[in-house]
Amino acid sequence: MKTTRSNRTLPVLMTALVLAGGITACKKKKQVVETPNPTGETEVAVLCSGPEFFTNDKVFRANNLGESMDQATSKKKALANARADLASSINTQLKGVIDNYVNSREMNNREEVAERFEGLTREVIDQQLTGTKTICEKVMKVNATGNYKTYVAIELSAQDLLAAYNERLSNDERLRIDYDYEKFKETFEAEMNKLK
Repeated sequence: MKTTRSNRTLPVLMTALVLAGGITACKKKKQVVETPNPTGETEVAVLCSGPEFFTNDKVFRANNLGESMDQATSKKKALANARADLASSINTQLKGVIDNYVNSREMNNREEVAERFEGLTREVIDQQLTGTKTICEKVMKVNATGNYKTYVAIELSAQDLLAAYNERLSNDERLRIDYDYEKFKETFEAEMNKLK
């Protein structure tokens, strides 16, 4: 009896297929485990929120919502709430910048300089908040009440804020003596890089 090459190939192919199937069957499969919500709780998706709306090293961001029977009023409330959050965030960040800047400089009147910087910070923030940019806005109508809910996210350029701050500091006669823009900018950028 003569054996042909195709007769030998078939058992080899069958063996290869069985081995391949066995190898893949032995691999551990990744299991996606979904944790159930705690009893009595339902997850709420908040519009204009999430990682893409977080502050980073280039921009300060904030989001919030407003609710009213009037659509325009709901938007005004949302913007006011978001601006308040943004101002608070900027103030906190600049406080760290000012503390580090003043401490790095050998100034005899540290306390007075720090107070002057903080006073200017409030002025600059109030002035710059008018230049915020809306990056997300969603208006919803609440079926149960008939009210409008507006969700917003806003941002403010860190470089625009730095430029405005520099301008105000440069115009203050007492601070101009101790003020070094390059050192302040370096301190500001180091604090902003922590947000990456």
